[in-house]
Amino acid sequence: MFRYWWLIALALLMVLLSGATLGAGMLGARPVLASILGDAKGLDVIALEYNASMQAGPEWLGDNLRRAAMIPAAWIAHLPSDPFVTLVWIMSTLAALTLIGSAANFLHAYFSQTVVNRSVTAVRREAFHAALRSPLRTIVSAGPTDTISRIVNDSTVLGNGLTILLSKAVLQVFKGFVGLAVALYYHWQVSLIALLVTPILAGVIRKVGKRIKKASRAALQSQSGLYAAASESLGALKVVKVHTTERYEAGRFHRMNKEMLRELNRLRTAKALASPLNEALSILMLCAMVLVLGRFIIARKIDPADFILALGALAVAGASLKPLTNIINDIQTAVPAAERLKQLLDTEQEPGHPRLGLTLPKLPRHAQSLTFDNVRFTYPNATTPALDGVSLRIGFGTRIAIVGTNGSGKTTLVAMAARLFDPDTGRVLVDGRDVREVAVRSLREQIAVVTQEVILFKGTIRTNILYGSDPRTTRDQMEAAAKQARAHDFIAALPEGYETPVAEQGLSLSGGQRQRIAITRAILRDPAILIFDEATSMIDTESEAQISQAVAEFGKGRTCIVVAHRMSTVLSCDTIVVMDAGRVIDQGSHTELLTRCVVYRMLAGSAQR
Repeated sequence: MFRYWWLIALALLMVLLSGATLGAGMLGARPVLASILGDAKGLDVIALEYNASMQAGPEWLGDNLRRAAMIPAAWIAHLPSDPFVTLVWIMSTLAALTLIGSAANFLHAYFSQTVVNRSVTAVRREAFHAALRSPLRTIVSAGPTDTISRIVNDSTVLGNGLTILLSKAVLQVFKGFVGLAVALYYHWQVSLIALLVTPILAGVIRKVGKRIKKASRAALQSQSGLYAAASESLGALKVVKVHTTERYEAGRFHRMNKEMLRELNRLRTAKALASPLNEALSILMLCAMVLVLGRFIIARKIDPADFILALGALAVAGASLKPLTNIINDIQTAVPAAERLKQLLDTEQEPGHPRLGLTLPKLPRHAQSLTFDNVRFTYPNATTPALDGVSLRIGFGTRIAIVGTNGSGKTTLVAMAARLFDPDTGRVLVDGRDVREVAVRSLREQIAVVTQEVILFKGTIRTNILYGSDPRTTRDQMEAAAKQARAHDFIAALPEGYETPVAEQGLSLSGGQRQRIAITRAILRDPAILIFDEATSMIDTESEAQISQAVAEFGKGRTCIVVAHRMSTVLSCDTIVVMDAGRVIDQGSHTELLTRCVVYRMLAGSAQR
């Protein structure tokens, strides 16, 4: 926020101007009141009385300062002496001050909101960047919806708090102090009596503020859970409908919604209590003060005009400070959001990226081997390891298949190759170099991954194909890659060709079409390591044949790792690796494994059925 210091300075300057016009207006009210009460004077007389009061002012001001504050005699000679004309002058001046104060208030709100909007936009950008650069293990552990809630919802709450702080709190507090200063000028005894209640009000505000902060934190956590429930249900709407679990999902959402309602009601009670409580204390204080000072006014020991003006100035101060309770409550509401965002911003960055000027060496293009050396890995909150001492060497240019039952660790193993996770123990080596000792970007630029669930983004077919590719890629190169992936024909047949819009998650395309677009994207990356993770498990036989043919052509001269269940995909590989319970239990050709590996024989039998 302080990077916009000049906007903050302009906003504070407008606060000073607004407060100055308010103070000048209240000071100018004395001659108006005197005119109404029958003690009318000309403006020249008022100026002369002011000079006399300054001449008799306190010694600590000094002669030079007193003389500088006096109105020159030449000016006084031109001031009106008629009381009504004086009143017109004063009211015109007050009207001008009002217009200047209103303009200052507008500019203060304008500059303050500009600072808030820019600051929240920057925080949101940095939070999203922190999420993108955080280790995958962290996102898996916390869940993506919690991170999304922090980036989108918490930043909005933070913006509301900053808006209250900059555009209301500073202005209201300064106006309150100006009103208090004017009240002290008119009658300091009355003002000091009014200040006696301040510690009580401060204690009430502090105690209620703590309750609001606690309730707000719980409400934000409940809202994050609500986002998770809605995201999971709507993101997997096909599964929900097929399994007729609409009532179950509605009930789950309803329970979380009710939990959020309970937390919001706790927050509501604390907020609703604060303002009436402070207002009641203020009114009781005012009644007591009038009763105490009323006797002195009746006995003429206090000037009624000074008392009325002091009371009026205190009323202005009270009106300015009255919203302070709600302002503090709103700021307390934003504190938990700021804390949650700070936790996200402070998340440890994924290793392998440049930091603090330190950079790791780039990995030369893969040309020798990919090795897993005694790799062990356990997911967060899991009780058994996903990989348990896996050792495997894959020579450059070979094509291997990794098979195994569900949960055997196949997908986790290939994720290690791209350093999506780091092993708890053991090493992953590319051409003999530990992937933890090279820049992670230089590693991932050499890898292309096609998964079972192809991720397509909302946009066009062209933007999805070019996603992650070299910005200098030409249309001819894109179409050549699409032809190699057997995708060009169906794309060209679409009404808008490569500019055809793609629905969210690619739902406007068939499974085979999505896979071929993903392969086109992989071809454009020109990877040294090509990973297919169950890429053909959910498509028809014809699409599988086309994709297998494309992969066979493109995979020449590259290290290919295929995770698959279908025997037609497995049989075309040079080596088949069998995994079970996080371990490599055997590897060899299809014929060799059928004769000696029970697990592979069971998998082959299941695939044929």
